Amino acid sequence: MTHFSHKAGILHAEDVAVPTIADAVGTPFYCYSSATMLARYHAYTKALAGLRATVYYAVKANSNLAVIRTFAGAGAGADVVSVGEMQRSLAAGIPADKIVFAGVGKTREELAAALKAGIHQINIESEAELRALSDVAQAIGAKATAGLRVNPDVDARTHAKITTGRKENKFGIDLDEAPRMFTLAASLPGVSMTSLSVHIGSQLTDISPYRDAYARLRDITLELRAAGHRIDHLDLGGGLGIAYDAETPPNLEAYAAIVREQVGDLDCALSFEPGRYLVGDAGILVTRVVYVKQGGEKRFVIADAAMNDLIRPTLYEAYHEIVTVAEANSAASATLGSCDLVGPICESGDYLAKDCALPVVAEGDLLAIRSAGAYGAVMSSTYNSRPLIPEVLVNAGGFAVIRRRQSVEEAMDLEQIPDWLGDPAEPERG
Repeated sequence: MTHFSHKAGILHAEDVAVPTIADAVGTPFYCYSSATMLARYHAYTKALAGLRATVYYAVKANSNLAVIRTFAGAGAGADVVSVGEMQRSLAAGIPADKIVFAGVGKTREELAAALKAGIHQINIESEAELRALSDVAQAIGAKATAGLRVNPDVDARTHAKITTGRKENKFGIDLDEAPRMFTLAASLPGVSMTSLSVHIGSQLTDISPYRDAYARLRDITLELRAAGHRIDHLDLGGGLGIAYDAETPPNLEAYAAIVREQVGDLDCALSFEPGRYLVGDAGILVTRVVYVKQGGEKRFVIADAAMNDLIRPTLYEAYHEIVTVAEANSAASATLGSCDLVGPICESGDYLAKDCALPVVAEGDLLAIRSAGAYGAVMSSTYNSRPLIPEVLVNAGGFAVIRRRQSVEEAMDLEQIPDWLGDPAEPERG
């Protein structure tokens, strides 16, 4: 369920008309629904009832402070992959002991910062990182709580760029290496490792790969216990997808049944790290039509949003449903036929949709790009010197700007011209 719908012919976010927000903040902008985020979170936790389960919101999906704060208020922890995400989570009210730090390239400085903050767990993805963590912990007089991310070599059957559980992926270590890693961890003075972690990919709508991955996780847990290692926590990752197009969204109860079937009797605390599932459908990108252009064989709708605002179509060949903010009436129900929705960026790859069928639109019309709450604003850039756009959070009948529109001057303030190049305000002397 999402909370974006047309009422009296106008798209609303919960009880707020989208044109009202557009008038207040300009276009383009991201708009998020609090109600959708919380409904998804509560549905997720309800499905896991009866398990010793904690949900850690995967901050990389959408790291806006207000979004993190929304989940913090509901009781979620945070799954982070950088010190920046850790600092955001702490600032948004996530307790340090409800933060898990993942990622393959954590530096010694990041490991030290995480230990000093007192986070719940650091997930290890290589022998070098394990040794580094022990060294850092010793240096600051700490004992690091660690988990080992194992690679089950399971095909998540998702896009190649977001699958993470195959042997050729950069994440985790081979299952066969787990006993040696636990033996090594037991010999290192700065680490306590009693947890296993697995994450096979993102945007899974077919949940059967989870059964395979969790079955292998179960086997290695029992093997490690038989060898004398204590395993009291399993981090089961995230990755549940959403329906961008014609996909059938995953069934939470069926997913939870797989969890119970495979690991429910192992007497372990369980961690889950959904991101896209919680926020993907909770956001839209609103853009305004600038021009409609007829090419030689194709029609282009040129909008004021671009690939720097939403890169998923270009990066992942991703599909997003696009709707007009004002519904077309029956007299104007004809479509433009096949057209591309593109932006002003100077790249042929700058598109938001290819070969899509839009209703008849004109300059100034508002369009909404659905399912843009995950990996949208968080992956945006200032390419072509286009400032970052606003993010807006709706709560019932009210809304707030949770990231203001950046100005060109603010972006340039991060840069400086060295003295030897001279002052651009002074005229050149020949």
